Amino acid sequence: MEAKRSLGSSEARECDVVVVGAGPAGLMAARTLQAAGRSTIVLEARDRVGGRTWSQEIDGAFLEIGGQWVSRNQTALLELLEELGMETFTRYREGANLYLDRDGVRHEFTSEMFPAPEHTVAEMQRIIGILDELSASIGPEEPWAHPMARELDTVTFNAWLRSQTEDAAARENIAIFLAGGMLTKPDHAFSALQAVLMATSAGSFSNLVDEDFILDRRVVGGMQSVSEAMEARLPADSVQLSTPVRTIAWNPDGGVTVFSDRVTVRAREVIIAVPPNLYSRISFEPPLPRLQHQMHQHQSMGQVIKVHAVYDRPFWREQGLSGTGFGPNEVCQEVYDNTNHQDHRGTLVGFVSDEVADQMFTLTAQQRRETILRSLAAYLGEEALTPEVYYESDFGSEEWTRGAYAASFDIGGLSRYGAHQRSAVGPLHWACSDLAAEGYQHVDGALRQGRRTAADVVDRLAGNTDDDAQHTDHVEENHG
Repeated sequence: MEAKRSLGSSEARECDVVVVGAGPAGLMAARTLQAAGRSTIVLEARDRVGGRTWSQEIDGAFLEIGGQWVSRNQTALLELLEELGMETFTRYREGANLYLDRDGVRHEFTSEMFPAPEHTVAEMQRIIGILDELSASIGPEEPWAHPMARELDTVTFNAWLRSQTEDAAARENIAIFLAGGMLTKPDHAFSALQAVLMATSAGSFSNLVDEDFILDRRVVGGMQSVSEAMEARLPADSVQLSTPVRTIAWNPDGGVTVFSDRVTVRAREVIIAVPPNLYSRISFEPPLPRLQHQMHQHQSMGQVIKVHAVYDRPFWREQGLSGTGFGPNEVCQEVYDNTNHQDHRGTLVGFVSDEVADQMFTLTAQQRRETILRSLAAYLGEEALTPEVYYESDFGSEEWTRGAYAASFDIGGLSRYGAHQRSAVGPLHWACSDLAAEGYQHVDGALRQGRRTAADVVDRLAGNTDDDAQHTDHVEENHG
């Protein structure tokens, strides 16, 4: 029986490569392909570009709803910013930082390490040293190939920390950077190998625990503007918004037809530049091989609420405070001064992660707001209770993301499937920050993956001299 389709356009558009997703990875892939002389069409489900970067004005305040920070080792992003003529500004960090200990006692500190008993500090430094050594030894590119990969991947990070020290405060302070701060999953939900990959992708674990390194700068105009600038430099009409891809019909020997809600595209190759947890939103004809089906079921997003609170002025600076705070047992485990470039108002950003975020979502919106603001006030005083603007970023409920910040493997998944996650399947290629080595789960990693995957596709096309039509003969393309 002949298949009937109601999706897409009555006539297919044609190009060399179709890209699914207009986040930083997809747009960088399109830029790279265009520069190599390959025609490209980008299909984006959202009504905007930028993916998990999103800058928007809320109640008169400019907020970075999604990813925003630039660290000093993110050379792919820094080079792109320079090429695009975009400026950055330094995160405010003058004055004392704050630490809320296990008993909720507030401490001010200016040292690199949290204020804690001498034994706890010594244990933290020792464990950081071990993680730095593992990071250097294992590296970001192929952590699954290391002799210790399976050993580290079959134990939770929580269990690994318990095997390293009996000091609970040291364990909590170490875990805050990886569990709540980066992977946004409880430390019993991911492996020690996944933790090491997170660290080595940033250069070292020491880099992750140095907020002045990892959260160094922001982009003037917001991180989403990077994607907007890339889109503006692509040929007109090559990026199609509000166009969810529903089906990809593909031939193992080459050629794809991509059916979206508005446009049908026939191409020689396709780059799927969305996070792995969204792959299942697309029907593949024929189905993906067994390995991909299994692998994708072992990758999932974390959960985090990014809280924005805007005040008439950055009042904490008047108290000699930087606005930076940490509290492993707080509702907001991390707080930072997130004031915009040349803005007279003051903005705080706080993060509520994993199981604590789950608890917050059981409350009403008003109860959640009050609870979160009380947590900010525990750091910075009563003035934090009354912001002019309050907003919660919740990518877990966002249809085309469904979590934050990036997908990671469950226990044992990285050593079992990691070597295959970037492998092409016929004309199907994958690119996103979730698959990156350096810059994993950051815009920098997305750019690297977009460029890397596009280069692979260019090489494949260069060696593929058959007539284009031959590659699509076997792809059914029936429109109702």
